[in-house]
Amino acid sequence: MGLLSDADVRRYRAKGELSIEPFDERQLTPNGYDVSVEEVLFPASGERVASGIARVPPMSRFAVSTRETIRLGRHVAGQIWLRTTWARRGVIASFGMIDAGFSGTLTFGAMNASAEPLDLPLGERFAQVVFLTLESPASETYDKRSGTYQGQRGVTLERP
Repeated sequence: MGLLSDADVRRYRAKGELSIEPFDERQLTPNGYDVSVEEVLFPASGERVASGIARVPPMSRFAVSTRETIRLGRHVAGQIWLRTTWARRGVIASFGMIDAGFSGTLTFGAMNASAEPLDLPLGERFAQVVFLTLESPASETYDKRSGTYQGQRGVTLERP
């Protein structure tokens, strides 16, 4: 597996192996792409925040959906990383892989582990996606294997 550079991301987008919509050149990093907050959900109350600033109480769980829709081809997977800006403010989050063939927005689960409320402006960059090439194309992509969250929009905690 190889890590895609900014130049590689541009090239893979041009050939249709990778799609990020909307794409903002300013969110392209030397080895990935920063995704931004579209919506915040507080699972304990069911409250959704879709504009302005989400105020996350101390020691509270929250979920974030990305503004960007990501689509990966058969040769590309993604790793998700919390931006250190948020880690420094007390956010703890668990991320994973985006499988080859996935298409949709991303949902992240996180917690404000700080003793202070956390202001999370919608539209703010929250995580970085690092793209990896597979040594050979996936024989069955995400949509064919499980596809549970294929095409998701907004915060999606679980699907049957």
